[in-house]
Amino acid sequence: MKTSISAIILKGGKINEALYKKCLNSISFADEKVIVDTSKIKGSFSDWRNYGAKKAKSDWLIYVDMDEQVTPSLAKIIQQVVGSSEFSAYAIPRRNFIFGKEMKHCGLWPDFVLRLIRKDKLKGWFGKLHEQPKVLGTICHLKEPLIHVKHKSLGEMVDKTNEWSEIEAELLFEARHPKMNALRFFSAGFREFWLRMIVQAAFLDGTEGVIYGLYQVFSRLISYSKLWEMQLRKN
Repeated sequence: MKTSISAIILKGGKINEALYKKCLNSISFADEKVIVDTSKIKGSFSDWRNYGAKKAKSDWLIYVDMDEQVTPSLAKIIQQVVGSSEFSAYAIPRRNFIFGKEMKHCGLWPDFVLRLIRKDKLKGWFGKLHEQPKVLGTICHLKEPLIHVKHKSLGEMVDKTNEWSEIEAELLFEARHPKMNALRFFSAGFREFWLRMIVQAAFLDGTEGVIYGLYQVFSRLISYSKLWEMQLRKN
């Protein structure tokens, strides 16, 4: 019997219709499309991904976000590996585009994401932020990448930071992070700058890379600033 594939897409937030259409067109090879409307279902990214898996009827699951596209060559590889696979799941690299430019540094390549999973091997997705699946069995890595149009503008980045930093601050607070003070703010900012600009060499991606690297420092400090606010209110 032919091995079947369900494509699971999370739909919610601000929708770029052009990107969303490209996303849907890119998964035309799938036997089933499961659209999870996150505006109608309460929960986290893990909850939404688990909901999609529950609704899917196929042997394999491929998770694709609204700002991602499966290239024809990746689609071909996916159809090949699911038909004769000894593995339980596949991690797929992503080509990340920011401000219209493909980024190769600042931790943005190869940026493997575990998205192709045998349904009967998926134990579930876990984590409120940067959720990850738990899979029974062996994981393999594909070479063909997903296309990910990560950010088109600074405005988009700011909107996402405001949303995600709230969750990150809550997780830090729940983990009983030490009380924030001037020294900890300086330390957090310096560590992020060192990681993005020196270790991950964001500047090698040119002006766009410098902006993105410095923005990650700003984003980290916003999360810690919200943590500071929570500590003031709740302690």
